[in-house]
Amino acid sequence: MEKEIKKDYFLPVSVIIAAIFIAVAVMYKTGLENPNYHKKTDIPINQNNIRESEILSNEGIILPIRWGDLGIKMTNAGVIDKQKIETLYADRGGLDSEERKLLENTENGEFRITKKNSAFLLNLFWALGLGMKNDILGNGEMNNPQYGGAGNFASTGGWTLANGDAMNHYNRHQFITLTPEKQQLVERVSKNIYRPCCGNSTHFPDCNHGMAMLGFLELAASQGASENQMYKAALALNSYWFPDTYLTIAKYFQSKGIAWNSVDPKNILAANYSSAQGYQQLLKEITPVEDKSSGSCGI
Repeated sequence: MEKEIKKDYFLPVSVIIAAIFIAVAVMYKTGLENPNYHKKTDIPINQNNIRESEILSNEGIILPIRWGDLGIKMTNAGVIDKQKIETLYADRGGLDSEERKLLENTENGEFRITKKNSAFLLNLFWALGLGMKNDILGNGEMNNPQYGGAGNFASTGGWTLANGDAMNHYNRHQFITLTPEKQQLVERVSKNIYRPCCGNSTHFPDCNHGMAMLGFLELAASQGASENQMYKAALALNSYWFPDTYLTIAKYFQSKGIAWNSVDPKNILAANYSSAQGYQQLLKEITPVEDKSSGSCGI
């Protein structure tokens, strides 16, 4: 795994394909056996005291952010249409009290991600990343002319919970204030955080998970989180959003005699492990773990 993974960028196809991509992204299973692969290590995830709860805590993980009144700001701005999200969740039993607080309250106390709320938080961070005005969206890869416009990606074409067209809110609202130093921090960290559904970093948030991670990084940086705190929290987010992947990565490190809690989150989140290409390389050496939870796809 020492070989550097090439950071390829993928061309979008269409808004329709992008939306389909969102629905299937986290169903992506990379454990198919290739007959040309050498024999894989098959070590149970619980061997040597490695437990699933070390990667996916049952109590959840407290993130280094305060949500405050961001839910109110985003619904008032229209990047989240309150009626649309109410209708969506009505078919799932309705918004619970904690979810409703994040949309309606001005103060929300500690911010914790759990297996139960990970999909809802993905939607909130997705809306924040998409609507927040930032140079990463305005002048980064999303607006590269070769891709035909920022509206052609899964992260934009797939956001259906806005008031009106999602692109009416793209890179539009000043929900968060970032000093030049904090902006540089977001730029730096976002270029090193990947997600296993594609090959692009958070700096190129072409899918919903990338856009959600960008929103989280902006909020964390604006509230004084350190670079190490941001990486640690980002690994927790990715682990809840892609549980199979990160349980498998933990199993891989275990097979090398390396404890999960001793691995640098920055290293795990980089392209060699957390990109689609990096994870495929890892699967040449380890049999993937299948978690009972399905991960978090959003919408």
